[in-house]
Amino acid sequence: MQDFLFYLNLGWEHIISLDALDHQLFVLALIAAYSYTDWKKILILVTAFTIGHSITLALSILDIVRVSSAWIEFLIPSTIVITSLDNILMKNKKNTLMKMNYYLALFFGLIHGMGFANTARVMIAKSQSIAVPLLGFNIGLELGQIVIVFAILILLFILLKMFKVNKKDWVLFVSSGVFALSLKMALERLPF
Repeated sequence: MQDFLFYLNLGWEHIISLDALDHQLFVLALIAAYSYTDWKKILILVTAFTIGHSITLALSILDIVRVSSAWIEFLIPSTIVITSLDNILMKNKKNTLMKMNYYLALFFGLIHGMGFANTARVMIAKSQSIAVPLLGFNIGLELGQIVIVFAILILLFILLKMFKVNKKDWVLFVSSGVFALSLKMALERLPF
């Protein structure tokens, strides 16, 4: 049980800590087009991300898949660039954007999962089963994402209801800001 709680906390910190800005920006870009009334769809969306994250994390820990960490560190902000750009370009096609986001979340979760793989590979001993660490880590990650999602949705509710912010302006503002920050991160992490 102590191992499970250790990895649960590790997954929580992986998404909640100040060092996790790239993951937080990805969640923000991923849900920017949604409304607070779409909270069930959003939970499915972030779970799709966690599933993708879990798959490659497991494959990486088992040493089935190994990708240069320099490339992964570049690809992670690149996924955020693509997601935020998609929000901007598809802002008038909300239904298409929402459907596409499920695929982006799953596929980009595969890339993000490799970001923690090297650390996890070292932490999990060869003789230790990966089931408990992987389960604990991913539940912690999912709980952290849910907290971030609900914080964003509360902010969105306040902006839309109390300050009468236009939803399309919100999507454009958030997506443009996330695009700029993640593009800067990607350019700083060019692997060549």
